[in-house]
Amino acid sequence: MKKTTYTKTLQRSDFAFAQALRVRWSEIDAQQIVFNAHYLSYFDHAVGGYWRALGLPYVDTMQALGGDLFVRKATLDYLGSARYDDELDVGVRCLRIGVSSLQVECAVFRDQQLLVSGEMVYVFADAQSQIPEPVPAALREVIEAFEAGKPVIAVRLGRWAELGKAAAAIRQTVFVEEQKIPAEMEWDAGDESCLHAVAFNRLGVALATGRLLPHVPGVAKIGRMAVLRKLRGGSIGRAVLEALMQAAREQGYREVLLHAQLSAAGFYTRAGFAQRGAVFEEAGIGHVEMVRAL
Repeated sequence: MKKTTYTKTLQRSDFAFAQALRVRWSEIDAQQIVFNAHYLSYFDHAVGGYWRALGLPYVDTMQALGGDLFVRKATLDYLGSARYDDELDVGVRCLRIGVSSLQVECAVFRDQQLLVSGEMVYVFADAQSQIPEPVPAALREVIEAFEAGKPVIAVRLGRWAELGKAAAAIRQTVFVEEQKIPAEMEWDAGDESCLHAVAFNRLGVALATGRLLPHVPGVAKIGRMAVLRKLRGGSIGRAVLEALMQAAREQGYREVLLHAQLSAAGFYTRAGFAQRGAVFEEAGIGHVEMVRAL
């Protein structure tokens, strides 16, 4: 009697992380479908997003760990075709961590339809010699925690004496160096008296910050919200914002307000804030006041 083997079909829900992307015209071949080689680029793009979801800025993390990851093997299984302007989700998950390797599974979905699946085997090795080395225990722990549904980011609340060094480094990078805000406008007396929040990854690296201070009776003000550029677009900023709002609730405030840069207004709208008043300029950057009831 012939033995039948049943293979489980991958589902979108099998992946804790997925990177959204939209098919570009330049990725279509003569058959009017995505050229097969582009799916490896899709996988690579999604793996970059996976690292951000882990709270690990890739280049800085690899330098700190003293190595890098090199692709040893890549396989793809084509089940369907994506077409121009399709909106896709590219799922990424780590199936196994060996002594020196990571087995990563990727899958491309259009809505809930699986189009392409694949496997990437990465080897952790010395960045120069490319000689394999054991996967660092710290990296193993972060990946295993994420795949088990555990938080990989921790938001700490405290005073300037405790968190000032970490918060200042982020604000210096984002506001002074990146946005060119004059240093004398960045630092004020409020830092010493207000409550600060700093998000750390599991390697102890500070990634985002914000602060909470009194505004008027019953209303608190959130300010100095900053996320390192390499980690933007994920959930880290939202985690800091939620921690500050929860602290405001516990302190008895009924409302919080903030001055949002126009480029970040959508982020705060998605968090339940509403615009109040007209656009104004602060430190040479367009802002709008936004409020939310607690």
